[in-house]
This record gives sequence, C-alpha cells and structure tokens, in this order.
Amino acid sequence: MLGFLQGFAYGLFITCMPWFITGMIRPRLALPTDPPRRLHVWLRYGLAAPFLAFLLWTTSLWGGFSPSIAGWIAGLIAIPAELFIERRWRAWRAARAAEQREAERDRAAARQREALEREEREAGLEVLDPAQPPQGADDIVRALCAAKQALLDVRRPDLATAADRIHTRYAHARRVIASKFDPRELTFERAAELVAEVCRGTLDKLATMRSLAHGTVGIDADFVRRRLQRDGPHLDTDERQALEHRLHLIDSTEQRLRTLRSEIEAALTALDDTTVAVAALETARPQASVAAEQALGDLRRFVENAGLYGR
Repeated sequence: MLGFLQGFAYGLFITCMPWFITGMIRPRLALPTDPPRRLHVWLRYGLAAPFLAFLLWTTSLWGGFSPSIAGWIAGLIAIPAELFIERRWRAWRAARAAEQREAERDRAAARQREALEREEREAGLEVLDPAQPPQGADDIVRALCAAKQALLDVRRPDLATAADRIHTRYAHARRVIASKFDPRELTFERAAELVAEVCRGTLDKLATMRSLAHGTVGIDADFVRRRLQRDGPHLDTDERQALEHRLHLIDSTEQRLRTLRSEIEAALTALDDTTVAVAALETARPQASVAAEQALGDLRRFVENAGLYGR
C-alpha cells in the first residue's frame, strides 16, 4: 500500500507541471470551473496538487523506497480522471439547479397568477377558466380561453389577465345591447357584430403576444444580469456581447408587448365608450336611434382604424 502511494505521488507530481502550463495557456482545458481563471490554475496545479503529492510521498516513506508501477500509472491519470469526474458533477449540479429554478419560476408564476386573478376578481372581473369555458360560450369566448391558456403556458400570467378583461367587456357589452334592443332589430345585429369584431382584433393581438413571449421563455433575464454584474470584467468579449444581446432581445420584446397591451387598452376603451353610450339610451324616445347610430359609428370607425393600423 505504501509503495502504491509512493508511486502515485511521483506520477501526480510529474503531471503537475504540464497541466500548469496548459492551464496558463488555455485555462478551460485544465479547469472544470466556469468561468476558468488562471488564478485557479495556479492554486490547483502550483500549490494544491504538488502539496498533495509531497504529503503522500512523505507518508509513504515509512515503508521505505519502493514505488509501484500501478501507483505511478494511477498518479499519471489522476488529474485527467479528476477533471472528467468534476466536470460531470458540476454539469449535474448545474442541470439540477436549472430544474430547481424552473420549478421555482413555475411556482412564482402560479402565485403571481393567483394574486392577479384574486386582485382582478375583487375589481369585478369575470375570470375565465381555460379548462372550462362558461356554459353557452360562443366562438369568441372559447378563443379567449385558448388565448389565456397559451399565455399561461409561456409563464406570462400578467399578459393572460388581458383575456379576462376582454371577456368581461365583451360579455357586459352583449348584455347591455340585449337589454336595449330587440334581437330582431337590425341595430342589435350591427352592434353585436361590431363588438365581436373589436374582440376578434384583440384575439389577434393576444396571439401575437403569445408568440413574442414564447420566443423569450427560455431566457432568464435575472441570471443574465447577475452574470454581467458579477463576472462582467472577466468575461471574454464574445461572451459579454452574447449576454448583452440576450438582454437586448428581452428589452425589445417587452417593448413590443407593451405596444400590444396599449392597443388592447384602446380597444377596451372603445368598448367601454360604446357600452356606456348604449346603456344611457332611452329606446322609447325618438332620439334614441340617433344616439345609437352615433355610438355605433364611433365603434365602426375604431374598427376601421384598427384594421388600417394592423396592415
């Protein structure tokens, strides 16, 4: 046993210098850490490994001078074997940490979704359950449920609440129109169709928001910012530019999402204006039809302008 340790110490000591030179030239080849640094090369192969070899050698001298060939070969392959094992171990730890972060993001998204839905519900919002659309739901409501689920799948509950808001305005507008006009009237059909057309436009925007959010779902902005803050001065130019480009992608995507949200807000405002105007009508009065036409005209102009803007 002491002969094996003595041979191992000789083999380990011999390999320290080649690995030290290799690490000083290309730290990534000699280190399992990320990012690799030359200081770590010096500590590992200039101090730690030679000290371990010296300690094993002095310990083995109690059995005399009898290094074994098996120990010598084991010492030669000790550093490559240790690098292989440590790299696999660090990769496993990184994958496990990524899974934990993913699970934590899912839990945080669930908590955020519950908080948003609870807040909106207190404000009188009709919250959609994507798995169970309301009884008697039409095509627009079912499409809103699908759009909400799609946004939840990409972990954006803050965007998914837009589907609830659109559904609330749509259902309320339909109820107000039904209470003011006879379903057999042409005005009822025109008003219902215009409201539905506005909601179809918002559905297109929700689909676009889902596509944009899906494109950045795999980018952890907080991780990128921490990496730049912590390791920025030590990163290679290419790596720093890649990280900065990721942040630019996130920022540009969020800007486009904000633009789409503002367009949805404009559509909701148009629905609110129309609903308030229709609700204020006294259909028994002679001027009611004129006021209704004005409200529907405003809504029609909004739909036309939205179509031109989309093109």
